[in-house]
Amino acid sequence: MSHEMEKAYEPQNIEGRIYQYWLDNHTFDAEVDPSKPSYCIVIPPPNVTGILHMGHALDNTIQDLLIRWKRMSGYEALWIPGSDHAGIATQNVVERLIAEEGLSRHDLGREAFVARVWDVKEKHHSHIVEQLRRFGSSLDWRRERFTMDDGLSRAVREAFVTLWEEGLIYRGDYMVNWCPRCATGLSDLEVENVEKPGHLWHIRYPELDGGPGLVVATTRPETMLGDTAVCVNPKDERYQRLVGKTVVLPLMDREIPVIADEYTDMEFGTGALKVTPSHDPNDLQLAQRHNLPEVVAIGKDGKMTAEMGRYAGMDRNECRKQVVADLDELGLLVSVEDYTHTIPQCSRCHTILEPLVSTQWFVKMEPLARKGLEAVDSGTVRFVPERWTKVYRDWLENPRDWPISRQLWWGHSIPVWYCDDCGKMTCTREDPTACGHCGSAKIHQDEDVLDTWFSSQLWPFSTLGWPDKTPELDYFYPTSVLVTAYDIIYFWVARMIMAGEQFTGREPFADVFIHGLVRDEKGRKISKSLGNNVDPIDLIDRYGADALRFALTQLITHGQDLSLAEDRFVGARNFCNKLWNASRFSLMNLEDAPEEKGDEELDPAALTLVDRWILSRFSATMETVISQLEQYNLAQAAEALYGFVWSEFCDWYLEMAKSSLYGEDLERKQATQRVLRFVISGILRALHPFMPFITEEIWQRWRPQDGSLAKQPYPQADARWMDNKAEEQMALLQDAIGAVRSMRADWNIAPGPKLAVTIQSADEATLALMRDYTSSFNALAWTSELSTQTAATETLSGAVSSLVGTMQVFLHLGGAIDVQAELARLDKQIAKVNGDAERSRKKLANEGFVSKAPTQVIEEEKARLAESEKTVGKLQGQREALLKLGA
Repeated sequence: MSHEMEKAYEPQNIEGRIYQYWLDNHTFDAEVDPSKPSYCIVIPPPNVTGILHMGHALDNTIQDLLIRWKRMSGYEALWIPGSDHAGIATQNVVERLIAEEGLSRHDLGREAFVARVWDVKEKHHSHIVEQLRRFGSSLDWRRERFTMDDGLSRAVREAFVTLWEEGLIYRGDYMVNWCPRCATGLSDLEVENVEKPGHLWHIRYPELDGGPGLVVATTRPETMLGDTAVCVNPKDERYQRLVGKTVVLPLMDREIPVIADEYTDMEFGTGALKVTPSHDPNDLQLAQRHNLPEVVAIGKDGKMTAEMGRYAGMDRNECRKQVVADLDELGLLVSVEDYTHTIPQCSRCHTILEPLVSTQWFVKMEPLARKGLEAVDSGTVRFVPERWTKVYRDWLENPRDWPISRQLWWGHSIPVWYCDDCGKMTCTREDPTACGHCGSAKIHQDEDVLDTWFSSQLWPFSTLGWPDKTPELDYFYPTSVLVTAYDIIYFWVARMIMAGEQFTGREPFADVFIHGLVRDEKGRKISKSLGNNVDPIDLIDRYGADALRFALTQLITHGQDLSLAEDRFVGARNFCNKLWNASRFSLMNLEDAPEEKGDEELDPAALTLVDRWILSRFSATMETVISQLEQYNLAQAAEALYGFVWSEFCDWYLEMAKSSLYGEDLERKQATQRVLRFVISGILRALHPFMPFITEEIWQRWRPQDGSLAKQPYPQADARWMDNKAEEQMALLQDAIGAVRSMRADWNIAPGPKLAVTIQSADEATLALMRDYTSSFNALAWTSELSTQTAATETLSGAVSSLVGTMQVFLHLGGAIDVQAELARLDKQIAKVNGDAERSRKKLANEGFVSKAPTQVIEEEKARLAESEKTVGKLQGQREALLKLGA
């Protein structure tokens, strides 16, 4: 059959068609099959209204690589797709959309607003699916889930009611992180703490009789309107006379007590602490210890409350300016100093948060945390790299109860109903029609929804049918590995492990593979605000999905951040082109290949040294690749394949095989074709999980009758082809050719002229090897002729040489170089490098530089000097050799 391939690889003409081929042939479908081991990954569900970014591209590249590898290795491999309803984020998106129409969600009403969100969700969902397909993701689309579909909503309700029944869910008034913009409470994990420049205002609180009172320091003067005390340390002699007395709260003309508590830091500010119980969790604890009243100064809308007198209704930021101005006018603003402090803001909308007391639902974390710790302590869950186990443990060893209610309209409704008659709560798996306590029909449901992470924590088993005991749950659960970045270990990973143990009695996955975050080439986090955001789809349009995937895979190190640079994608695209051209050459030379013989395909007696060498190197490469994949060393696996394909197969084997493929010896040609067929098949299968589109396209051009490459067996290391002797002999040949290439480069000889080479050695077997491969040697070293002789003591006239093991390799220069011009070039180069070396010496001799420069800078300068001196030595050696040639 014809294997004709276009001269250039054009991914844009291939990828869409290949993905459709996979879908049409149900390539990614996974079924319960007890005869095979299972392998399962659940996709970390992207926000349904989001756009997939480079982090998603990395995450999905890793998962697809693992799934494809395991599928080809005999596993029933299932990768479950899905998306997250992303409560706050999605509601924010839709609120911005309707704001463009001059409306708010309150104008629409809850029912109409939620309907609008569903509509937006559907439109965004198709975009996410298309992006995942562009990546080449081999997901079983039949099993796609959404965190608010019927099945997962039922799972969420089952989890809530179960925790309620076990006494692990409670409701109460507690101080939470409140976002005025999102109008909801947040958990600590949804808070983004950022350092910002600000001020420390020193304000005098005078005594009732006009005495000096005391001075407090605050970063938030607007909150002083809600102060109910001033606290000092009982050991602070400066304020002992005031303890138990009162001072006047400026601007509000309200008397507040001076209390003593060891919580107060005598060294911070003035040592006197204003106590605002309604707006600071530590102040709230102080107030509860000292029975202080609580005054709410700032409301949930971020505006001053009605109790704040003339400041009522003012935005908190405007109020701050007015309070400072009024204090200054009264002479009570003692001083203002610049002060950098940490400000909590919403991780979604970046609004500065307000600590407020609010009625919320909570999950008791301590019992669940014990189960989460046991999972890693017993080894049932393993973090890769292992160091992230400590991060996980640190959080679970000191858990805070999790506020799970959100004051939103989009999300899972809390399944609790309140009775208007008896006031008690009813929590059931089905919607009640009457109070479960008194039977009254006058009941109404809690208006809050659940935190998005409440449903996400169930993802590994809810996607497989829990709470029902489905065949899929029995076969594919626990899942095999979770692939994610380190920034959501607390948010999601820990919660899934705790939930899995709590609700199924099993860990949700065996391994947690933690990768780093994607950063730009300067190491900065990628973000829209920095203008360095990279759309992976743009990169796919430019370089192809396989190049994007391979470039990302080459950068993956355990838990370290990845720095993107343009040349990475260029290099990966070049590798795609190299593979395409090598495959095109191979398939063209397999047109008339003999029929395949199955296990008898390769006859060891018919193999040449080069054949035995490439088979040995392929087997050794696969041993490395599989070992590295098993350890999640994905970059090392990619590099092993890259080195084998580019250098050993393309640059060496294909070049050396040409003499057999183009020669007159039919038997020799057919033996080479069999080896070529074996190796190119192995390469395509080995690279498929890394570069699925191009490998499948080549496979379909070659062997469409065999079905999808994605279902072919993954190549294994085979001890039959391991051949140390062949590798040693081939290394001699490569080293000799490499020596000639290096000498040509050192002597600045243009590629054009072919020069003669003489190899001297006392080892006759080595010389025989060189003679056997004279034609390959001449082709690869760009030489005109190769002669061999036993070792001699004298140097051959008119030649330069290089010692390679037991061989002395002579390159006869003839008229290939202009001695005088080359001397001038070397003299100029020596002068330049000497200048570089002298500059480094002066720097290192300068006491000012050595005493002030960082150690790393000094070491770099020493390394530069050493390199310069080494280069000068090499150039001077060349110059001396050149003088001898010209003598």
